[in-house]
Amino acid sequence: MHGEELGNYAYGMWSVVVFNVILFSFFILSFIKPRTNIEWRSMGAFAAFMVALFTEMYGFPLTIYLLSSWMGKSYPVLNPFSHSHGHLWLVLLGLADSQMAMMVLHLVTNIMIFYGLYVMQQGWVLIHASKGKYLVSEGVYARVRHPQYSGLFLITLGFLVQWPSILTLIMWPILMGTYYRLARKEEQVVELQFGKAYLDYKERVPAFIPKIGRGGTQ
Repeated sequence: MHGEELGNYAYGMWSVVVFNVILFSFFILSFIKPRTNIEWRSMGAFAAFMVALFTEMYGFPLTIYLLSSWMGKSYPVLNPFSHSHGHLWLVLLGLADSQMAMMVLHLVTNIMIFYGLYVMQQGWVLIHASKGKYLVSEGVYARVRHPQYSGLFLITLGFLVQWPSILTLIMWPILMGTYYRLARKEEQVVELQFGKAYLDYKERVPAFIPKIGRGGTQ
């Protein structure tokens, strides 16, 4: 890009990248406290996703460089490096300059992100209160068996919709698979601890996505 197209270059803000990575990592570590090797590896996968996300959001827009280079003059916007044009779903749908579309995108994705944090917090409060002495099956645990991971999935999906990139689109299913395997291993431990009570709970409550209607309480 040349001249006026670079006049509104909205990247290279590395201090913002570092701040956001630390901020979200702190929140997630507050609600998911890794202890075992597999838990730390899963947290590492999440941290890598956050680094890739905020690097492209505020640091270096690799995906936009690649797309604008491949598409040349057919790229849908004249200045792909303004921050508003970093919302690639809107750009590719021809809605990059629609304020209404931008508002809707931010509203929906921010609700997803903050609700994901809320779900994680609710799950953490109940688990912390139990101290591992009894099977937690009330509150958010009556809807899903792994609310912390459901919340994490919702947060990352919200960011993926808000600011997609080649790296995060590749990393997201890997991240989901990592936490799915971690959840399965955790369930084996809980099943040994609580036996039939957990098997009955597992039978009626879904793992990550609540049932429509009365959900896991039915």
